[in-house]
Amino acid sequence: MRTETLTFTGHGGAELAGRLDMPEGPVRATALFAHCFTCTKNILPARRIAARLTEAGIAVLRFDFTGLGDSEGDFAETTFASNIEDLHAAAEALAARDMEPSLMIGHSLGGTAVLKAAAARKAVKAVVTLGAPYAPDHVTRNFACRLTEIEKNGVAEVDIGGRPFTISKAFLDDIAEQELTGAIHRLGAALLVMHAPRDEVVGIRNATDIFTAALHPKSFVTLGDADHLISKAEDAEYAATVIAAWAGRYLGLDLELPSHAAMPVPGKAAPEGTVRVTELDPEGFVQEVANGPHHWFLSDEPLSVPLATNRGPNPYALLKAALGSCTSMTMRMYARVKKWPVTGISVEVTHRKVPAEDGATDDRGRPLKIDVFTRSITLDGDLDDDQRARLIEIADRCPVHRTLHQSSRIETLLAG
Repeated sequence: MRTETLTFTGHGGAELAGRLDMPEGPVRATALFAHCFTCTKNILPARRIAARLTEAGIAVLRFDFTGLGDSEGDFAETTFASNIEDLHAAAEALAARDMEPSLMIGHSLGGTAVLKAAAARKAVKAVVTLGAPYAPDHVTRNFACRLTEIEKNGVAEVDIGGRPFTISKAFLDDIAEQELTGAIHRLGAALLVMHAPRDEVVGIRNATDIFTAALHPKSFVTLGDADHLISKAEDAEYAATVIAAWAGRYLGLDLELPSHAAMPVPGKAAPEGTVRVTELDPEGFVQEVANGPHHWFLSDEPLSVPLATNRGPNPYALLKAALGSCTSMTMRMYARVKKWPVTGISVEVTHRKVPAEDGATDDRGRPLKIDVFTRSITLDGDLDDDQRARLIEIADRCPVHRTLHQSSRIETLLAG
């Protein structure tokens, strides 16, 4: 998956920040994701869904609504209607790139907004809601104790998820006037409703009301024991996998994905702090890598290796990734402490083997070779020469650098 930064102008003129996740191959369709009330584009379900869809050739734009996350503007001046305008602005920004969205996905209040927005967009062929309320004013339950103060003073600061937000009377008035049934009837697209029966924030009855109001084709899939924010990795991954499979049918995509794009359904999680590698293809080289209980990916060999399928990076690529990412993180932590204006860090890592300088040989008499990793570091920002030199010094303090630089010991045990 390739990721691009995409900024566009929102309803009130503020610049909104988006992430456009692109497939490695051709773009077969485009999806637009709307996050939950007061959340951001980087919530776990959004990231997982984007990853799965890009594997199926679907580009995904996820962005922060006005005044949230990395987007400009004042959240206190937004309304439900303005969120819908932001969705239309995002769709137009995609259309300007010849990527008009045909799939719209919304989480919680973002799902309600997507239903309203999608009804006005003829190019949308499929819509997905995750834990969406049937009535937008359902969100007032998050700050019910402050409603009187908002009505009296026109505005009040409320606590939502441990963070302060300013809510205006205009916001309350707007969501009170919103009606969803008509929009659902006018949808003109396939609808997938996903909801957890035990959702304590938005009850399952909301899913029933949305599903009942919709015309066919429509589907309902339960999210099991997931919480409202779909905060568990396994729940987010399940939702992402279902959406990717369901959307292909209604977007007219060939569901027979190329092997290099297909990801396995995650297997058994590894314990925290453990990386478990499991062979998936006894006739090839594909490996499933479980990094603790939360992350899964594939490792393979390139097509130049007989029987390989190139479904993931090879082992040395993973090693280079470890060095590069650790280097970048270490420099970022140092720059953050120093409050230096580093706006971007990029590390390119290459690897080669060269003969040992002392002409040493191995136990079979062959010339002994050593591994050479070369890092090419790009630092963006208004930094002087001393700051840049210091950051390069800090790169050598990266823990992975130190592990590779010094000798290590590998112990091997037979587990079974």
